[in-house]
Amino acid sequence: MRITTRTRRIAIAALGAVTVGSMLAACGSGTPGEGAGGDGGEDGKTTVQFWHRTFTPVENEWYENIVKKFNESQDEIKVVDTEVPADAWDQKMKAAQAAGKAPDVYTHPGSIQDAVNAGQLHELNGIVPEDALAEIIDSALPVSAVGDTYYAYPLLLEPQTVLFWNKELLDAAGVDSGKAPATWDDLLAACAKIQPTLADGQYCISPAQDAVTFAWSSVGQQYNFAGHTALSSDWTAPDIDDAGYRDMMTMYKELWDKGYMPKQPLAAYVEGKDFGEQKVAFKVSGSWMMSEIGSDYPDLLGKTGIGAFPSARGADDRTATTLGNFKWVVDAKSKNAEAAGEFLAWAIAGDPENLVPFFVDTQFTKVPVRQSVQDAVAGSDEAADAPWSSVIVDDIAPTAIPEPTYPWDISLAVGTALESVMKGSASPDDAIKTANAAIQTVIERDGLPDKAPKN
Repeated sequence: MRITTRTRRIAIAALGAVTVGSMLAACGSGTPGEGAGGDGGEDGKTTVQFWHRTFTPVENEWYENIVKKFNESQDEIKVVDTEVPADAWDQKMKAAQAAGKAPDVYTHPGSIQDAVNAGQLHELNGIVPEDALAEIIDSALPVSAVGDTYYAYPLLLEPQTVLFWNKELLDAAGVDSGKAPATWDDLLAACAKIQPTLADGQYCISPAQDAVTFAWSSVGQQYNFAGHTALSSDWTAPDIDDAGYRDMMTMYKELWDKGYMPKQPLAAYVEGKDFGEQKVAFKVSGSWMMSEIGSDYPDLLGKTGIGAFPSARGADDRTATTLGNFKWVVDAKSKNAEAAGEFLAWAIAGDPENLVPFFVDTQFTKVPVRQSVQDAVAGSDEAADAPWSSVIVDDIAPTAIPEPTYPWDISLAVGTALESVMKGSASPDDAIKTANAAIQTVIERDGLPDKAPKN
């Protein structure tokens, strides 16, 4: 099924919902409208309820098919698949949790730390084979386990900050289109050359532009500029009052002040419409954008460059991107935990061929979390037509950092500071002072020092 701009926006809504605070997990299990966690099913089968968000059509089709294949593969467990619209997910999960009718297995984004602290997730050790857990690659471990205990099994990882460029626009300006600008200095120099060659309504770059988007998309850049993120390692204090954060804010202000970026967004960060319509030479988005280019703007595929986001001065080999993720979890109060674990293990931790269609049909824009699956996907017939896959999987994802485990409000404080400096409503010093105060409030409100990850 073809992914269109309209259907990609469905995925955009899903990403926005899960990023801005939808780290809700469930308690209890059962079928909506029925008592929680009944073991009985048709013909004596154990019934497992599985909920997932609405994604793109090809992803939804894969979810439907994997449940169907599992149900046909054995006669002891019946999985009931429920697709929940992205904009209704939070409300539906809250209602299910309150009624004790939340699903046995469901999809989960972002960090698991809060859900683990709240006792909402079932340990996977013991219900998923240990050899399957051991297959999870190192870069996915922070979103899968707390210490030696696994609470989630990732379906995918996605770099959230990737640079795309229009090779023809760069060539016309005499800018090297064969590789990404290595540093911010290189990017700004490229924009200085590109800007005079653009028509009215065209811009050098379309980056993140608002506090909410900065909050989740800039975490890797924060690490790139400062060598750390927004909290001290023991979660006792804010950690953004330094030269790295000031430099990062100043760089975005330069993009804004020199007109290299539009003053009003031409498209959402997570979609590629502005790039597809050739209104920008550079576009910053997640790896998923390449699937939109391939489906909605196929004539641009051969003209599109893709690479790592530029680094700050002195960042050395530090990454500038964060790894987003989607995982499957088992509810802590599921009465059918073993059956739920069996389904999860079969579907995403078993035969790699079960997963190949997912990564092929999403056009090689997501990263498998098992080497065996990466190998199977790379060996598919379609892989030869997706040269960007190796850039995402081999060049960008391995060094990307996981999403932070601290509360969303901390990320939002940083995003607000970045937006205010970029748009000139606050100086870096004033923005950092305000963000520090907001972060300190969260630290005290949530008792974060007691919840800090143990090294």
